[in-house]
Amino acid sequence: MGLLDGKKILVTGVLMDSSIAFHVARIAQQEGAEVVLTSFGRTMKITRAIARRLPSTPPVLELDASRAEDFDLLSERLREHVDGIDGVLHSIGFAPEAALGGNFLKTEWEDVATAVQISAYSLKALAVAAQPLMPNGGSVVGLTFDATVAWPKYDWMGVAKAAFESTARYLARDLGPSDIRVNLVAAGPLKTTAAKSIPGFEEFEGVWSQRAPLRWDVSDFEPAARACVALLSDWFPRTTGEIVHVDGGVHAMGA
Repeated sequence: MGLLDGKKILVTGVLMDSSIAFHVARIAQQEGAEVVLTSFGRTMKITRAIARRLPSTPPVLELDASRAEDFDLLSERLREHVDGIDGVLHSIGFAPEAALGGNFLKTEWEDVATAVQISAYSLKALAVAAQPLMPNGGSVVGLTFDATVAWPKYDWMGVAKAAFESTARYLARDLGPSDIRVNLVAAGPLKTTAAKSIPGFEEFEGVWSQRAPLRWDVSDFEPAARACVALLSDWFPRTTGEIVHVDGGVHAMGA
């Protein structure tokens, strides 16, 4: 028996196979889940092509995190493929170039607002859109990068991640009565498509190579993906509002 036998899981954020979301979808299928993916705009074609690399090719739905109407239509679009879901992975994040790279003091509100809307508020929008599809409860899992400290050049994305983590706690409070758990996985740096857009990403790699008590491989998506799948399963039935660190232990080490 697989960890997710009989479960239906919605996975956002699959763009390339070098993404945590792709590996969550892969492991979820291997553990018995029926998976549905989301993408948007011109990336729909890419996601559909990458989806064929999974053990079983899942459907891909339109979901643009900047469009409220897409969240409004999510339930209807999902019901064309499944009668409900048991869990959802939030793997959505974006910040304009001006909001990254050491430009913190000069970033305009318009760029900050975009980063917060796409990278933080979208968690609430996705959870609320998914709630009617989980009448018997379920699990919402999001991906974060430790927002308790200021990282080099991460700038307003770091602020957005702090808002994201706070949003998860409030969602855990308000969705708990519906038996919906909300938890995050804080992964160490990985060479994802998104990471390539972060100026100075190699500085993160240096921190982990020096401070991680457990060996950390920036090309190994398996540990973070397995943690997400575990949280999507029934093995954490009374855990919510939690951040599980999958970072080789760096978060627990002093400077």
